[in-house]
Amino acid sequence: MQKEKNNMIQEMSFSAKTKEELSRQWNGARHCQIAEIAAIISMCGKVSIDSRERYSVKVRTENVSVARKYFTLLKKTFNIETETFVSTNRMKDYTSYTIIIKRHEDAIRVLQASKLIDGNGEIYEEFSMVKNMVVQNSCCKRAFIRGAFLAAGSISNPEKSYHIEIVCAARSKAEQVKQLINSFGLESKVIERKKSYVVYLKEGSQIVDLLNIMEAPVALMELENVRILKEMRNSVNRMVNCETANINKTVSAAVKQTEDIQYIQNTIGLKKLPEGLQEIAELRLTYPNATLKELGDLLTVPLGKSGVNHRLRKLSEIAEKLKEEKKW
Repeated sequence: MQKEKNNMIQEMSFSAKTKEELSRQWNGARHCQIAEIAAIISMCGKVSIDSRERYSVKVRTENVSVARKYFTLLKKTFNIETETFVSTNRMKDYTSYTIIIKRHEDAIRVLQASKLIDGNGEIYEEFSMVKNMVVQNSCCKRAFIRGAFLAAGSISNPEKSYHIEIVCAARSKAEQVKQLINSFGLESKVIERKKSYVVYLKEGSQIVDLLNIMEAPVALMELENVRILKEMRNSVNRMVNCETANINKTVSAAVKQTEDIQYIQNTIGLKKLPEGLQEIAELRLTYPNATLKELGDLLTVPLGKSGVNHRLRKLSEIAEKLKEEKKW
């Protein structure tokens, strides 16, 4: 059974695995548990009020890990009973989970504790978290961000790209989530996408920091390992590209030098050259693929790279001068 479960987790997407890990992350402090509940209700919850002014709270999610976490949070924090419904569409391979707090008294307790309604029973617009005491402490901010990601977030496979986001129904909500994330020194941004507002990060190091804030060490290490491998590959590629460019440059220079020397040979002959230039010209023709250092070592009186390069430049100047004279 455990083996089957491990195989199932391995087949999950990186986003699903991250949520699975976060769904098992528990904070013992009640105020942090309430902050996480507040986030889940705020991001994917709905409050219904019947004709008798009785409240109920409904949370709907497509992720079983989120449903399990929310259900357990309610049970541990408030010790209340909920109703759970599972809806499956086989044609679209789609399953959703709906958890309902049906009892009016329980719904009011949860909404008041999470500061999503005021003392008069009025629901704050868009479940506003502005000046909400639930997210005043740093630990509660972490819990709220974790809940928000569980309810409405996703993270891309780091092998392909670096991207993490939380989708919000309203800009005001997105701005609140952005402020909470950025209070930890990050630089999340908001973009409008169709009818939603998306809070996102695209830099690998900042996504690592956010995973740390949400307390997902396993996902964090997996992403870090991918980043290290990518950086190593990029570094090797840069070195190879640089080396290839240098080789191409060296080969091109050698070909040009050989062409210039052959032109001199075919016009005035190498014997007309000064002794030093004649020797290096003959060596270049004999060893067309040799490096400057190798040519220098082959000279009767060895020369360094700069000395060899100077003589080859002189040969190039002579060839150019001969070509100019030919034009006239």
